[in-house]
Amino acid sequence: MSVITGAPSTDMGRNRFTQLIAQPRYRLMLIAMIGVVSMSLARIFSGNDDLTSSGTIGVALRTAAPIALAGLAGLYAERSGTVNIGLEGMMVMGTVFAGWWGWLYGPWMAVAGGIVGGLMAGMLMSLATTTFGVNHIVAGFAINILAPGVARFMSNVLFVPNPPGSITSSPGNSGSMGRFTMPFTSGGDLFGWQSPDILGWIERQHWFIVSDVSALLRGLSTNVSYDVLLTIAIFIASAYLLWRTPFGLRLRAAGERPAAADSLGVSVAKMRHAGLAISGALAGLGGAVLVIAVNRYQEAQVAGRGFLGLATLIFGNWRPAGVAAGAGLFGYAQGITLRTNPEQVVRALLLAAAIALAFVAIWSLTTRNVKAMGFMVLIAIALFWAYLTTERPNNQLVFVTPYVVTLIAVSVGARRLRPPAEEGIPWFKGQL
Repeated sequence: MSVITGAPSTDMGRNRFTQLIAQPRYRLMLIAMIGVVSMSLARIFSGNDDLTSSGTIGVALRTAAPIALAGLAGLYAERSGTVNIGLEGMMVMGTVFAGWWGWLYGPWMAVAGGIVGGLMAGMLMSLATTTFGVNHIVAGFAINILAPGVARFMSNVLFVPNPPGSITSSPGNSGSMGRFTMPFTSGGDLFGWQSPDILGWIERQHWFIVSDVSALLRGLSTNVSYDVLLTIAIFIASAYLLWRTPFGLRLRAAGERPAAADSLGVSVAKMRHAGLAISGALAGLGGAVLVIAVNRYQEAQVAGRGFLGLATLIFGNWRPAGVAAGAGLFGYAQGITLRTNPEQVVRALLLAAAIALAFVAIWSLTTRNVKAMGFMVLIAIALFWAYLTTERPNNQLVFVTPYVVTLIAVSVGARRLRPPAEEGIPWFKGQL
């Protein structure tokens, strides 16, 4: 006579779940589900609908675009083997050229000007690192130091003689960038006919999860500037180019195994020049997006977004989808500081983080990681206590939130990172 117990089936189910979430695709799906549920619960308990509103998502999308382009720029450079610390300077060059060309010829030429300005800075760094073998970190910092000086010189020559331009800002762009709203789902026009705003109606019902997802989709499809749509298209094209084409394979080989690539007839130098050229162009485009958003060039408007782009690159594990996800996270953290009552949104965000960490603690328990579970529970309790005891967060806490989120996200994801094997190492033909 045999005795049947529930332990084997329980262990089998736990092991199957562990194997399933070990796959990146399902792990990302689980993380996304935890995020949506946590934000929805925090919205309901805090009573702050702005936490997941379409307006907040729309601002986050606009804020995320230049950060995402900086991260993608770093991805092209580092996949080809060059550590691009100079993203900040390349974005600065993009802003001043975009302000110049946008003032003279309109917003679409501002896009072109930003690409040209960033491309010039990228090729200068490529000359130093790939041709002459200068240390990548030193060359990148040189670009970051040189670019603001060049931008100020150009402002003095180009903008000061043409009021209302000054040494710190350009005259306004001539014309404006068009915007797009999806018909039927988000209330966009269709040949002059105002279509229904289905997602907006669902959002206003304030249903659990359903309204939050609708607000997310509506924020991503309502009043979106064409330069942001161009950014999205570039990400899709980059994912295909880097992982589905011979050019992408050669570019990645230059950063992973340059000697092996050289032995197969691939010009490592050309790939690294190409990687930095594309990197500079994309970083400059990120600068142009900043200029188009405020309709003019302003001194210091990059404000560290190049370094945030590097953080998204690390957070995203040197992959376009990961970079996009990281930029969305950091863009949301920056975007909430631009809302009407950012203090209350940050307070609700503390509750959302506490709930999310509670879910992560349960996840850790299923994988028998007791130490991680205890750590997550302690942080969740601390965040929940902060939510209960803080009626109005300090104003400085509100504006430091994006950088705290960046630090935590990069720290949490550090264990699973795999950078290109030969990035940052100068290489010359014939070298093993």
